Amino acid sequence: MSSVLVLRLAGPLQSWGASSRFTRRTTESAPTKSGVIGLLAAAAGIQRDDDARLSSLADLRFGVRIDQPGTRIRDFHTAHHAVTGKSMPLTERFYLADAIFVAAVEGEHTLLAALHTALRTPVYPPFLGRRSCPPAQPLELGLSENTQLEDVLRAVPWQASAWYRRQPRHQKHQTLTVLREATANEHGTADTLRDQPISFAAAHRRHALRTIVTSTVPLPAAMAGAPRHDPFDALEDESS
Repeated sequence: MSSVLVLRLAGPLQSWGASSRFTRRTTESAPTKSGVIGLLAAAAGIQRDDDARLSSLADLRFGVRIDQPGTRIRDFHTAHHAVTGKSMPLTERFYLADAIFVAAVEGEHTLLAALHTALRTPVYPPFLGRRSCPPAQPLELGLSENTQLEDVLRAVPWQASAWYRRQPRHQKHQTLTVLREATANEHGTADTLRDQPISFAAAHRRHALRTIVTSTVPLPAAMAGAPRHDPFDALEDESS
């Protein structure tokens, strides 16, 4: 049986584009496989043009649970050409605000153990879909051996913020939505999304279609409390 590495994806803003082009940069309603594999590759120090090392990560089976869907917002982006100084086209960029997801990848234990370590001491800073979207909490939720993706996404405690859990309308819903990669015998009934990474190289970034099954799991008990994570803690010694 495989192992499963679990991540908490939480931040003020996230953006997970699967089909964004030209001046309109959209976001999916949940993290994409391409985005999460890119996050893991960055933590492990895998270069964008290293397709061989990327392929082992792309083969991992992926799933995500929507613990706090957040709110979709729109922003406008302007830029100037670094050489000519001319204004670039105005772009629309969409984000998810105040969203929290539980993402998981299933595969061979040795590879996942290395990725688990890399998340704690990343080579390159991780971000939630775009460089302007840093995580607000530690990413890793643990590595489980001899289990399956479905079991982990069913068992991990509810990660939603305390203020979100207190709202009566959220307490009424006793299930959470799960989007997971289809198994071999589910492909006929699954949806598809072009977020299976093939290459992250800037000159020829490529993605293939991936099959996705949407299901629900019973609402698990909430976690005891969010871990303390204040970036300014690192400056206390210098200011004292």
